[in-house]
Amino acid sequence: MTKLILANNQAHNAISGAVQLLSSGRSCLDVVEEGIKHVENDPEIITVGYGGAPNLLGQMELDASIMDGSTRQTGAVGALIGFAHPISVARRVMHDLPHELLVGEGAARFADEIGAEKRDMLSPKAKQSYVKWIAENFEGINAAEELQDKKLAEYTWPSARADIAKGTTTFLVCDGKGMLAAGASTSGWAYCYPGRLGDSPIIGAGVYVDNRYGGATCTHTGEMTIRCSTARSVVLYMKKGATVQEASHEALQDLKDLKLGYIGPVVIHAIDTNSNHYVCTNQSEGAKEPYCFWKEDMAEPVRTSPVVI
Repeated sequence: MTKLILANNQAHNAISGAVQLLSSGRSCLDVVEEGIKHVENDPEIITVGYGGAPNLLGQMELDASIMDGSTRQTGAVGALIGFAHPISVARRVMHDLPHELLVGEGAARFADEIGAEKRDMLSPKAKQSYVKWIAENFEGINAAEELQDKKLAEYTWPSARADIAKGTTTFLVCDGKGMLAAGASTSGWAYCYPGRLGDSPIIGAGVYVDNRYGGATCTHTGEMTIRCSTARSVVLYMKKGATVQEASHEALQDLKDLKLGYIGPVVIHAIDTNSNHYVCTNQSEGAKEPYCFWKEDMAEPVRTSPVVI
């Protein structure tokens, strides 16, 4: 077993710093949290943190989760408004509370109680894009205030188009001594119905890790991975004896068997207990963004494309 970091493309500016932390002896959970915090701060990442897109009412609702592979303890937050680092709040949920997931006002109250950094997470660039999108898609509506009293369901479907951002950032980390950890953070589906949660804060759907077998994270269409418990499925298939590649293929087939509901691309990132990794997707759309990985025998992280199955 060797040290390993596997992350998706949104982490391309964060993975080198994460490598330095892991190499210096920091814990897997520290590396996951700090790596994701870097992405949450990046205004150029349009699906995570500051720079991400708001919901249909122009609100920045952020989701995150983190998991410890040794204890299988988890922490998650959903629809968190007004705080800079949902991943850090999620970690405190794991350590400070008897709960696994906090959402909405409760998540914000807890974040305030622990002194989490407050921030207006709607960047000027994201706000400009939102205002433009509203004007282009809804005739006669020019601001979020004009949507407040309307029935929003009919206004939600334009955001389901394939060109609308539906991404996240994920990290899988192995310390080379048997410890695994994973995490995810996202601003969610751009211009979605308020209160929508994707798979990032749902343990077993978007994130799962178990020191005994391996771990997996998922990106893109969380509506599908929630229905299939995809991240947990990958780990269960490895528990039953599948290789990391075979387990990922089985989980991907579960997704392909879905015929109704919202269907879109999903990318599975997986590692086993021998520091092998595998990344695959069900649609060519999912292969447009590379992923990042590093092992301790590599001089620097590399980026490459997922396998399309």
